[in-house]
Amino acid sequence: MDSTNSSSSSSSPSRYESQKRRDWDTFGQYLRNNKPPLSFTHFNPSHVLEFLHYLDQFGKTKIHILTCPYFGVPNPPTACPCPFRQAWGSLDALVGRLRAAYDEHGGNPETNPFGAPEVRRFLREVRDFQAKSRGISYEKKRKRPKQQQQQQQEDQQDQA
Repeated sequence: MDSTNSSSSSSSPSRYESQKRRDWDTFGQYLRNNKPPLSFTHFNPSHVLEFLHYLDQFGKTKIHILTCPYFGVPNPPTACPCPFRQAWGSLDALVGRLRAAYDEHGGNPETNPFGAPEVRRFLREVRDFQAKSRGISYEKKRKRPKQQQQQQQEDQQDQA
């Protein structure tokens, strides 16, 4: 496998590059084990979604179902029989690495199955459901411009 990251020929690949290679190899193994086996040139977004669903069996994040009494409770007091799944953040990072690997292996960025609308929609739905299920928020914290932060600090000092 050729690497596009060439900071030094004697240095080992970064953690990100190593993980990306492992993820690409794992996805390739998944395609080869498919019935019938698929090649990298013949898979599409539906195969990506099947792969993400397949990975759920190895998840370590408890996701409460709608009928669970702990649905929406951040720290349940006792165990429940709800399934373990892959966490949204793990899936999102995985898809990002596979998307980059696809491009690096000669795939057309405009037709990258990992960036397809149905894959993005799936990730959004997983994020939203897991947030509701676990009673947590995945909202991004927006950085305020420095000038606005300084003004707020001055206003707080004036009030004190």
